[in-house]
Amino acid sequence: MSPLRPLLLVLVLAAAPRARAACPAPAELKHADGTRTCAILYDLSDPYYENCCAGAELAVQPGTDLPFLPADWLNTASSLVVAPRCELTVWSLRGKAGKTRKFSAGAYPRLEEFRKGILGDWANSISSLYCRCY
Repeated sequence: MSPLRPLLLVLVLAAAPRARAACPAPAELKHADGTRTCAILYDLSDPYYENCCAGAELAVQPGTDLPFLPADWLNTASSLVVAPRCELTVWSLRGKAGKTRKFSAGAYPRLEEFRKGILGDWANSISSLYCRCY
């Protein structure tokens, strides 16, 4: 037996438990009846991408317009996933005011990586949103 086989087995087994906490694929944002969710926001992220998209979830349906997020989600989202053929527009202040950004289809595991002006980022900064699907 090659000395590399045990090493490869250990690497695969070490990576497997963490893989289940990764962000879902955008195409997975569907209900059992075939309808889709526009986006899902998560309240936890992590320096390791495979541990992102964790914690509480806020599912946003197509056409949802929230100029005032629920109090427990105000400035809380730190990861998000947007379904294919959908777009999530977010604002930094309540009432759709302040800085704005559009997130197209895809997974965004660490909102810390997306700049909001010169001195900020989008982690824990979303105060209002609008989600639409084509």
